[in-house]
Amino acid sequence: MKLSVLDFVSIPEGGTAARSLADTADYARLAEDLGCHRFWMAEHHGMPGIASSAVAVCLAHVGNATSTIRIGSGGIMLPNHSPLVIAEQFGTLDALFPGRIDLGLGRAPGADSRIGQMLRKDLHSAAERFPQDVTELRALLSGDGSTPLQAVPGRGANIQMWILGSSLFGAQLAALLGLPYAFASHFAPAALDEALALYRENFRPSADCEKPHVMVAANCYAADTREEAELIASSMDQSFIALRTGTPGKLPPPVPGYRESLPPQLLAGLRGLRRVSAIGTREDVRETLTDLAARTGADEIVLSGSTFDPAARRYSLELAMDAMKASVTPAN
Repeated sequence: MKLSVLDFVSIPEGGTAARSLADTADYARLAEDLGCHRFWMAEHHGMPGIASSAVAVCLAHVGNATSTIRIGSGGIMLPNHSPLVIAEQFGTLDALFPGRIDLGLGRAPGADSRIGQMLRKDLHSAAERFPQDVTELRALLSGDGSTPLQAVPGRGANIQMWILGSSLFGAQLAALLGLPYAFASHFAPAALDEALALYRENFRPSADCEKPHVMVAANCYAADTREEAELIASSMDQSFIALRTGTPGKLPPPVPGYRESLPPQLLAGLRGLRRVSAIGTREDVRETLTDLAARTGADEIVLSGSTFDPAARRYSLELAMDAMKASVTPAN
């Protein structure tokens, strides 16, 4: 079981984007030292508490801070962009960090309807063209001659493409194109099992991927006690509630007993969103992640989890990685 990291470059209250980007570089170095397989970053726009809007730039920053770990997008929201521009950006990243680049693609805008106005795009129409744009981007990177222009850098780049999804659409497209598939179960777990079954049943082997390859995302907060893990997780809980109620902001400090303070409707919504979560001690996290891997048959798990204190996030990852390594018994 490969474990990876999904980072949002969260900006805490009182913090700055510059400080959060520096913390992300430290976090990526730790992930590499601990043996994590990938370090992914996600595209979001217009959110005061997230500094990863320019994903390719952020990945160059992380690439310079590390040397071996795979780095990539989890994901690039392709309807926001021209396939040529993404081919050039990630082709450049491959030239800088050869053999380490992943390109995960999603079709959501990564923000509300205002992003379309600012991008001068009809994002609904662009999302409808997502399959065609993925195919065009794939052709640009392969340099197969089917596009009128070549991506430079980009043509022939050694990039691993992924389809991301939180519904059945992405699963169907990934299966049709023969690409690996990552499911966003860290915030939209409802269709997880159905999507993975659909992907595996309809998978068509390709030059990129001979057989189905699945990654699932899980929130992970590990600490010395369950109470401490629940406390550090409360910052992200507050952010989810703020986003759902239309008041997004910077990542707030932890609040003891936050979940118990919520009205029933909001608490039910939060529990539904955060259903795929490993929160607790080292042993709790090992049990939850092991059960998740067994239930889904996932080839990889990507861990998500922002904390107000960067030190708590680093310690959480150390505990999680140690827990999962300890769960593997070497063959005699």
